[in-house]
This record gives sequence, C-alpha cells and structure tokens, in this order.
Amino acid sequence: MREVSGVFPDNDQNNYQLLTINYQLTMSVTYVVVERGNPLKPQEAKKFYAQAKASGEVTLKKLSKEIAQGSTTVSDTDVLAVLNDLTKLLSRHLSDGEIVRFGDFGAFQITVSSEGADSADKFNASHIRGGKISFRPGIDLRETLATLKYEKTK
Repeated sequence: MREVSGVFPDNDQNNYQLLTINYQLTMSVTYVVVERGNPLKPQEAKKFYAQAKASGEVTLKKLSKEIAQGSTTVSDTDVLAVLNDLTKLLSRHLSDGEIVRFGDFGAFQITVSSEGADSADKFNASHIRGGKISFRPGIDLRETLATLKYEKTK
C-alpha cells in the first residue's frame, strides 16, 4: 500500500486541509501456456504451465532519462554515468564475494551449484558446476508481487 499526502486549500478562505490518499498499484503481467515434461520422470504425461511473457524492455539509457525527468538538478547523462559506475561496482563487489544491498530495493549475491562429494575432505573446486547472481527483492518489490494481476495471452 502506498501513501501520498498533500496540503490543499479548504473551501473556506485561508483554511488548509491535510489530505492523505492511500492507494495500491495493480499491475498486469501477461503469460502464455506452455507444455513441459518432467526431465526426471520422462515417462509421466506432460503438463501445461504458465510462462510470463515480457511486454518489452527498458534500457539503462531510458531509465536514466526517466530518473532525470523527475529531478531538476540532474541530467540524464549524469544519471547514466552513475548507473554505469554502479554496475561496475556491483560486479567488483560480487566478485569479491560480498552481498551488495540496495536498501529497500533488494540484495545481490553470488551463489554456486555443485556436484556432491562423499565427504567434505573429498570435495574440491572441480565439483563446482558454476555460479549465478542471485537477487533477493526488498520490501517494495515484494509488495509489488502481491498486487499483480495475470492475463493470458497468445
């Protein structure tokens, strides 16, 4: 739930009222239905599942322009420069094994997957299959997920 407050003139002469509006954004996510089999149980019948369908994409340059439009003191070029540096620093800190937290936005962290070994002593780096960058959304993004509506598309 989001909240916006503002002071507005009352119908009377010089009286003002504080008006607070609570609202919830509802976003629509489109999906397609796809047939998938279970690779661990190929003999089982395939089932149908939802798969989110993107409606487009937004580039870093476009985001920087949108951010700059909301500010009177920062240009889109300045914002883009900061975002470019941010991605470089994110990569460096993740490579150093650090969790990178962006406040209420969320956190990034490196995770690894590996083959199992019979004992801890027998485990070595060759058992590691690879790494991924994991993102854990913060409270604002988790609240966004709670307000989603879903629409089937072709």
